[in-house]
Amino acid sequence: MTRVNLALLRGVCQTPAYAAQECGFFRNRGLDVKIQVASTAWLVPEQMVSGAMDFAVIPWTRVAAASSREEDLILICGSGCEEAALVLRAGVALDDVHTLAVPQEGGIKDLTAAALVQSLGWQDRQKLRMPSGDGAILALVGQGADAASMVEPYATALEEQGLGSVVKRTGDVWPGAPGCSLTTTQRMIDRDPELVREVVAAFVEGAAFVEENPADAAAIAEGYIGVHRNFIERALEHNQPSVDALSNHDAMDAILSLMIELGYIDQKPTGFADLSHLEALRQNTFSQAV
Repeated sequence: MTRVNLALLRGVCQTPAYAAQECGFFRNRGLDVKIQVASTAWLVPEQMVSGAMDFAVIPWTRVAAASSREEDLILICGSGCEEAALVLRAGVALDDVHTLAVPQEGGIKDLTAAALVQSLGWQDRQKLRMPSGDGAILALVGQGADAASMVEPYATALEEQGLGSVVKRTGDVWPGAPGCSLTTTQRMIDRDPELVREVVAAFVEGAAFVEENPADAAAIAEGYIGVHRNFIERALEHNQPSVDALSNHDAMDAILSLMIELGYIDQKPTGFADLSHLEALRQNTFSQAV
């Protein structure tokens, strides 16, 4: 067995990895995967650059920003798709929003909020910058904010319990936009391309399991996310992961343009994605089917 250190977050966007681990898809390919669930996405890139983590499922925008700083991170497979949602606190009318809670700069929750602020004409609203996505959710629940940007299944959980309602989602501004994506380093690709192929293959198996077995996938995810499986299953109806999300170049270009406008990056980075392992897997599957 080959030891692999994998960093994950909590959310529907991570369900292919949860399923690959718990259903034995990694182990069936000779991979002894040790998962670390990070408290927030912005901690993970440094862990990968240092070599503490071999793979991660993190926001693709953080990988793009790291690439602009010439850090060694590479996207290798999609996962999250249209994953952020803007949630309005129960009892607050859309026109009465004064405060909006958002997490750290640079993630898809932050960028979705920035785009929706423009589309809703909320430029004069107070933005509460929280240290994490959890902080933004708690600001809403604690009535410290009128609205907050978050990912699933938290948006569905709040809606189902009457604590808030989804106003808009990432797909309303950027249809098909990727979110958290399977990531590694260029040095890992150069050193052990076969290992990268096996990780991608198991991850794709996990994504197929989630699509075909949403109730079982929700039950698996419950232990990782800490949200009841019923909410997760309902969230999967709104927000199904997609391994092909990184092929939505128009949406990615629009998001990169916004990142430049906001001053997060100086120019559009290139070469931060290598989907060759995913494409080779698809070609091999097609060949076997024929």
